[in-house]
Amino acid sequence: MSRIGKQPIIIPENVEIKIDNNQITVKGPKGKLNQLISSQINLVLKDLSDGQKELSISPKKESKNYSALWGLHRALIFNMVKGVTDGFEKELEIQGVGYRASVQNNKLSLNIGFSHPVEIEAPQGIEFNVNKNIITISGINKQLVGQIAAKIRDQRKPEPYKGKGIRYVGEIVKIKAGKKATGTE
Repeated sequence: MSRIGKQPIIIPENVEIKIDNNQITVKGPKGKLNQLISSQINLVLKDLSDGQKELSISPKKESKNYSALWGLHRALIFNMVKGVTDGFEKELEIQGVGYRASVQNNKLSLNIGFSHPVEIEAPQGIEFNVNKNIITISGINKQLVGQIAAKIRDQRKPEPYKGKGIRYVGEIVKIKAGKKATGTE
């Protein structure tokens, strides 16, 4: 049994859900998302008394991996509902002398110690914002926001001796000790 899968998803009033065969569409104030659903999963949409709706997810039959799919699909649909209402956001921090970032025409330009600036174009639904040395990636699709943040971080990962590079805000980088001078005896 899946503990996560058993929990129903409460759908706010300003969100519409449409279920067609193996596809679910969630439309809200921030946008619209689609997701394919496994044929082993059953979705039931119920109206609650206060105008909200409740989506229940259950497996159609018990197979070898039914509880994993059950919890996965519940988490995917919950993230879709949260994304179209609130959105998702990741923050990256640039550390290093001369390292900086700027946004021009939906392109993120990174000057991070290479001979040329690294440019990353924002996919549809993703927005970049730069404030001093903090890069904010925001959008309605949680997977895409995380993937773009990881792609930006991979351009210059924090190095272990001085900590220079791009890191997530709040990420702790363990600094190694450099070569130690040995005393002459």
